[in-house]
Amino acid sequence: MIKLYTLIATLLLFFLSCTKNDIKYSVGQEWKYKTRSTEKGSTLKILKIEEYPNTGKVIHISVSGLKIKSPESPDGFANQLSHIPISEEALNKSVTKLQNETRKMPDSLEMDGYSYWKKEFDNGNAGIFSIPVSEIVSLMEESIVTGNYTK
Repeated sequence: MIKLYTLIATLLLFFLSCTKNDIKYSVGQEWKYKTRSTEKGSTLKILKIEEYPNTGKVIHISVSGLKIKSPESPDGFANQLSHIPISEEALNKSVTKLQNETRKMPDSLEMDGYSYWKKEFDNGNAGIFSIPVSEIVSLMEESIVTGNYTK
């Protein structure tokens, strides 16, 4: 009888460990995520993955297929955010489906955003997002529209 309980407990622990937290990200992947209602076709791309002692895993992403109000854009809208540093936990709560596994490397605009962030992060002036991607997009849009970039 003890062997049966041990077997049941082992199986239960195994199934509980096979959760969404087991998502394996890699550079170049394109993911669908829980978008804002007006951007159902939006996707995100994994640019870089790093591990830091104080913040844990940081996943750098770009987001495309957006419709962000932007007074600086000729048509009044921006369609992408080229660099967002996000915690793995927040990204796990955002992604819904792996769209593409092409492993296309990040472009120079995306890496320029990363380079600027890295310099500021190393100087203690930048951090990472720990909220869902759709909320990040809304916060970025608000910052762009109001010109308030210090939140």
